[in-house]
Amino acid sequence: MKDSKKIKEECMNNECTMNNVENETNDECINITLEELEKDGLVPPSDFNSETEPTSLLDAIDFVNDTLQRYMNILEEFDFADCHGSALDYLARRLQITPIEAFLFCVCVDEGPNNITFTDFARKLELSKARAMSLATHLDSLVRNRLLSMSNNHWGEMAYKIPNRIIRTLTTNTDYQPPKRKFNDDEALLVYFHGFVADINNFNMNQEMVFEEVEELLNENKDLRICREIGKLGLLEQSVLILLLFCDKLVSSNDSEVTFCDLGDLFPNNQELYNVRMAMRSGRHELMREGLVEHFCYNGIADTGVFSLTIKARKKLLANIKLTRGEEKLDGVLKSATIAPKELFYSDRVSKQVNDLQHFLESKKYKEIVERMKKRYNRSGLTCLLYGGPGTGKTETVYQLARETGRDIMAVDFSQIKSKWVGESEKNIKGLFDHYRKLVEKAKVTPILLFNEADAIFGVRMTGAQRSVDKMENSMQNIILQEMETLNGILIATTNLTENLDAAFERRFLYKVQFERPDESVRVRIWHQMLPELSENECKALGRDYDLSGGQIENVARKFAIDGILHGEESGDRLNLLHELCGSECINDNNTNARRVGFVA
Repeated sequence: MKDSKKIKEECMNNECTMNNVENETNDECINITLEELEKDGLVPPSDFNSETEPTSLLDAIDFVNDTLQRYMNILEEFDFADCHGSALDYLARRLQITPIEAFLFCVCVDEGPNNITFTDFARKLELSKARAMSLATHLDSLVRNRLLSMSNNHWGEMAYKIPNRIIRTLTTNTDYQPPKRKFNDDEALLVYFHGFVADINNFNMNQEMVFEEVEELLNENKDLRICREIGKLGLLEQSVLILLLFCDKLVSSNDSEVTFCDLGDLFPNNQELYNVRMAMRSGRHELMREGLVEHFCYNGIADTGVFSLTIKARKKLLANIKLTRGEEKLDGVLKSATIAPKELFYSDRVSKQVNDLQHFLESKKYKEIVERMKKRYNRSGLTCLLYGGPGTGKTETVYQLARETGRDIMAVDFSQIKSKWVGESEKNIKGLFDHYRKLVEKAKVTPILLFNEADAIFGVRMTGAQRSVDKMENSMQNIILQEMETLNGILIATTNLTENLDAAFERRFLYKVQFERPDESVRVRIWHQMLPELSENECKALGRDYDLSGGQIENVARKFAIDGILHGEESGDRLNLLHELCGSECINDNNTNARRVGFVA
């Protein structure tokens, strides 16, 4: 911008000054000339001073843009660093930004709902493209203060726009509060970070701006534990960003699982996200090498697409944040509250044993027993084997015990544990017990580790095994035996084939309950419960004539209900139909006697 001294010199050297009275002084001539030049729009005013201070944000913006239109033709010589004036100072104060940022903000507002690129800035301000691009630092500052959003237009050029929430601020003439980055505690910092993650996409922040924000956040809060501990780790910027996301999700949502979809919120650049995914999937990422993040486990099997903070990271970073253990999500378990109640019928002997087991598992009594066992230096883990023929209620008993005592169940899926790759099966079974230990540590009430149909893995070990498969089976069984010795929790196994059970496993089960096929009196009660529409005599006839297990009676009841839906409830003699169904259920019933293992009633 031309200064007044230069203009005065030009005016004094101009022979046309003229048209003035001869006896007027040179100073008067200069003043008249400056006033006329300014009035004619040949030079800009010395600043963006309005005659009176604006009374609203929109009035100030309107004044700046009007002034800008009048003097656009000489802005190439305008020094943006000298932006000042009552209108810009008013905006800077109300929006808590610098005067030059206020000037650029006004230019963006004048574009309305349209994006404005550096090409648009150059055209609008009569600047060269290079000069317009030199304003990028100030525009980025406006984005970081959430006054502008960024995007790329169809040609890939960076563009800026006024967000809708800022338009509401302007129309309501309310003072704008920029993001606060100084906090009194760790939890408040993570609450801010949670909103910041959403703003990354809402304002289309680039990676450099995101890293700058995180760096400022850590520097502003060096006295907080989470920032202090992260600083000690010496991590890369990218790793710090990801680590904060893990902490935020656990604290704000009580959710320990982080997926690649969650990570996508942090990385607008697809190539950057791809690199992170590959490093984390393979376990090579810095956070995983440092033992801060691990693959999430479902029933001990690692999911390479889901991640969680390690216990080490939680203790180091979140020690000052109280995580309610009862509310924290327990992953990979069946919730006790979701188990439907079901009445079960046992013989007197089995009923007594199941009742004793339920009494043992009640929370208060269980804690008392565990504490007493520890004081006597005995193993505190509860191991129980439920064995007997199929359909006798073993698995359902475990579910009902869990429901009655408020214990979640971690059920083992053997198909996921066994792998064709050498060493993977052993690693999976070890991971299963590691995961259960974490559940016990996090849970308010100790969950049950259930090995259903345990004969698939608790079989007799091979002596002098030569084949790799046999060696793998032996290794897995040895790991289980060792884990049962040091178990801190509740392990229940069910099996139909006790003759295949290794003696070492039999010894390690503290309680052993044999489930026998129901006698006639119990069968009658089961028939009545399954088909309450039957008469007492019908139930007695079915119970007397067919030696079925509870599971088989349930199958008959289900088929009877389906037949009623298909053919109508009154389609024929229901007792004859039930006899027919019972007969077909008995076809493959080889009621073999399994050997008993040593439970003393």
